[in-house]
Amino acid sequence: MGHGSWQKSSFSGEGANCVYVAVDEGGEGVNLVESDTPDTILGAAPQALRGLIGHIKAGRLDRRG
Repeated sequence: MGHGSWQKSSFSGEGANCVYVAVDEGGEGVNLVESDTPDTILGAAPQALRGLIGHIKAGRLDRRG
């Protein structure tokens, strides 16, 4: 399934290393791509992406040691 329009993350700067997000045309999935590797697209269900972002914001995935 194709993706909709890519939107640049608000946390990406003006240079390289930008993350872009697009919703599937059917609205059932979310796609992520990094500007350094534009041919690699990560697809996820909205609920899974929401959970991942929640863990990141809560610091649960911070490196320890």
